[in-house]
Amino acid sequence: MNKYKKLAANTVVFAIGSFGSKILAFFLTRLYSDSFAGGTAEFNTKGILEMFANFLIPVVTFSIQDAIIRYGLDKNYEPKAVLSNAVTVFKYGVIGFVVLSPLLALYRDIRPYVPLLVLYIIVSGFRQISTQFARARGFVRLYAADGILCTLSLFLFNIIFIKIGGLGVTGFMLSVIGSDLLSGLTVWIAAKHSRFYSKKFVDRELLEVMLRFSVPLIPTALLWIITGFSDQLFVRHIVSPSSAGIYSGATKIPNLISMVSSVFYMAWNMSAITENDSKGRSKFYTQVFEAYQAMLTLAAGFIIVFSPFLNEMLFSKKQDTAYMECSVYTPMLVVAVLMMCYNQFLSSIYTVTKHTRNSFNTSLIAAGLNLVLNTLLIPKYEIYGAVAATFASYFVCYLIRIVDARRLIPFKVAHWRFALNLTVLVLLAVINASGGKLLVPASAAGLAVLTVLNFKPMMTTAKKILHRS
Repeated sequence: MNKYKKLAANTVVFAIGSFGSKILAFFLTRLYSDSFAGGTAEFNTKGILEMFANFLIPVVTFSIQDAIIRYGLDKNYEPKAVLSNAVTVFKYGVIGFVVLSPLLALYRDIRPYVPLLVLYIIVSGFRQISTQFARARGFVRLYAADGILCTLSLFLFNIIFIKIGGLGVTGFMLSVIGSDLLSGLTVWIAAKHSRFYSKKFVDRELLEVMLRFSVPLIPTALLWIITGFSDQLFVRHIVSPSSAGIYSGATKIPNLISMVSSVFYMAWNMSAITENDSKGRSKFYTQVFEAYQAMLTLAAGFIIVFSPFLNEMLFSKKQDTAYMECSVYTPMLVVAVLMMCYNQFLSSIYTVTKHTRNSFNTSLIAAGLNLVLNTLLIPKYEIYGAVAATFASYFVCYLIRIVDARRLIPFKVAHWRFALNLTVLVLLAVINASGGKLLVPASAAGLAVLTVLNFKPMMTTAKKILHRS
């Protein structure tokens, strides 16, 4: 099987396991907006809790799950040492976190949920270690099956705790904890990870290597979370909790792009590591990045055009009619998330070449710019200011990374195609947010232009996949 076919095959397997859970999470937004008695304000509280969890998981785990993939796939390292080192690091991280967890109560809005948040973070960290080691050992089908199991259990727990039990945000937290725990334990048992874990397998030399790789990823992860979620905090405290809920809702449809990207990224990360020393590496990167950009650009165009219909389908007016304002901000957020996905692809180069400090430096610039722009723009332009700050920070990060990353692994980029795609997408976003008589013909013309621009790179890669070699 050639490397293009292998990448495509792994992408399909991960898609089977991941799309169900990601699409379900997307549509569960309807359940939350319909069931949360507090409307957009309670919806924002849920978002704040997710932000804290996403913020703290890399800290508690020391981002060791990323080292599991990098060193677990590398045949130069012993898998038993990789897992044993990772679990040891996680244990110490959990102990430190539990000791310091009372400090979380200082943030008043999440104070009632602190015990559940602590459990959420620990269980999710365990699941990430368990599933990432399964990926590193090549159990991609088990990984996919686990995604389906996690999807079904999350759905059932949401129905039990939120729809039937009426527990609101507490029900959401219990649902995630239950599904993640079931998932992590199932993979651990099915893959027989226990055979690979023991204190006697701990390799101190490799442990230092893994930590040197993963520790710079902690601030990197935190910086991306700051970039992604600080907008909600700024809007919540400068404008209102309800406006923050609207902004949080407006980010749900753009996350469809992120869903597609994350599925591909899991497969790509494995291919990038295993093909790191192969001949034709630069050509491989060129081909894959062109197809990746083309695929996501077309997806972004269609999501922008159909975002009003998706918003109506996704949000319920039952608890709060303010949800309908989301459609004004969604189109430009789609473009912003697209830039984030490009940055994610380029971060794989830092992972493969073990230059994680570069990832931190570029993320620091993006986060710093985001905070400055939020401070300047949100007081004057409110939610529009948050949207502009998000796009600008991701865009600047892309401009830096597309130069910096290609110093480590040179590959060609069609900058002219990127510029034209971005221009068309921004125009589509503005037109669809504004509405008017030209909406339908302008949207059709924009999609036609995007199709023409991106048809060739997608077909070229398709031929590589279908080629028998």
